[in-house]
Amino acid sequence: MLDAINSVVNTINGVVWGWPMIILLLGTHVFLTIRTGFIQRYTISRGIKLSVTKDPEAEGEVSNFAALTTALAATIGTGNIIGVGTAIALGGPGAVLWCWLTGVFGIATKYAESFIAVKYRVKTEDGRMQGGAMYALDRGLNMKWLGMLFAIFAGFASFGIGCATQVNAIATVCNENFGIPPVAVGIIIAILTAIVIFGGIKSISKVCEKLVPFMAIFYVLGCIIILFMNYDYIIPAIGTICKLAFTPGAAAGGLVGTGIMAAMRFGVARGLFSNESGLGSAPIAAAAAQTRNPVRQALVSSTGTFWDTVVVCLMTGLVLVTTIMKNPSINADEIDNGGVLTSMAFSQIPYLGPIILTLGIIAFAYSTVLGWAYYGERCVEYFGGKKILVPYRILYIVVAAIAPVVALDLVWLIADTLNALMAIPNIVAVLLLSNEMVRETKKYINDLDAKDDTPIPVIKD
Repeated sequence: MLDAINSVVNTINGVVWGWPMIILLLGTHVFLTIRTGFIQRYTISRGIKLSVTKDPEAEGEVSNFAALTTALAATIGTGNIIGVGTAIALGGPGAVLWCWLTGVFGIATKYAESFIAVKYRVKTEDGRMQGGAMYALDRGLNMKWLGMLFAIFAGFASFGIGCATQVNAIATVCNENFGIPPVAVGIIIAILTAIVIFGGIKSISKVCEKLVPFMAIFYVLGCIIILFMNYDYIIPAIGTICKLAFTPGAAAGGLVGTGIMAAMRFGVARGLFSNESGLGSAPIAAAAAQTRNPVRQALVSSTGTFWDTVVVCLMTGLVLVTTIMKNPSINADEIDNGGVLTSMAFSQIPYLGPIILTLGIIAFAYSTVLGWAYYGERCVEYFGGKKILVPYRILYIVVAAIAPVVALDLVWLIADTLNALMAIPNIVAVLLLSNEMVRETKKYINDLDAKDDTPIPVIKD
């Protein structure tokens, strides 16, 4: 019976994460890029600056930077390290280019979904800010039923995508590298998670503000060291990536391009999974930010996709491709697993390489646990009320404790499917509210000194 259920869910998962979903998300990225007049140029020139500019007089629970790092905590995960390697193994080096392009265009979607999250956020009786696709669908489009579906999908997905899989990854790494029993890892992570998440968004954001910059800089420095060691191969690697993104064939170091379809499929899929643009998760954190105008916070939030995919995933891709080109003995049999390939790349740094990779995976995974705990809270509160928060937190902690020692394959598969289903109502909200988003964006962009930063009215829940 269990095998039959697993087979059905696996089939559904293959459909919802198949080409139709990839085309829907990538098509939305391109459409919104055009509609916003290539908002990406303002993400770089203005969004990054705004992300570290405090706006304490505006309504909100946490700073712009805290909201951004909370979202980054949930999106920068093991996929940035192991997932890129898997994309290269399955789609060839050309997958790196498609992953990167998905990130570049995905900035526009992250901007749009964050805009509507802040635009239609609500203030609860106890002063908390809440927003996301569910509120945009409810308040902006009078489609509460669809908002309810989004909240249900995201709330239940948090247990698998945000918690169980991440804790399992931490337990595996700790057991293989330090000999720590998985049971002990689960208990430790559960305790640490409980301490943080019972403090709400302010507690989660404080941890993420410190953890995210540290883990990102730590990992990127490791990548830079490897690229310095492989500097002779950087330019050839870039050429190979661009060439094999469109054509089949072989290149130096045993690299093989499997054709444009495979490179696009696995590269685009990895980019979408990595930055979550279009899924509607990150805007939930954006809605809690102190901001006087939805455009400001949308610009800040869109930098998350830039850092996650355009920077971190690209760095990982270059590290892996240059490593293969430098070591022709690495053949297809050795790189059929993304984790193995990444481990081989970081082993080039004597002594410190494996430590950097191990600590990076642990930090990335744990930060995802915290970020998704907040997403899940906001979603279950939307469809179940405030009374359900404590039971949700307790269940989340229990899942974290047992994840390393219990077979949760079916749970993870269901959560992955729910994760994909989140995208449908979110994309509906983004597209149907795009006219309003474009109008207010143009108004704001016309004055880059932000003189039109008039406070937005906050709806009382």
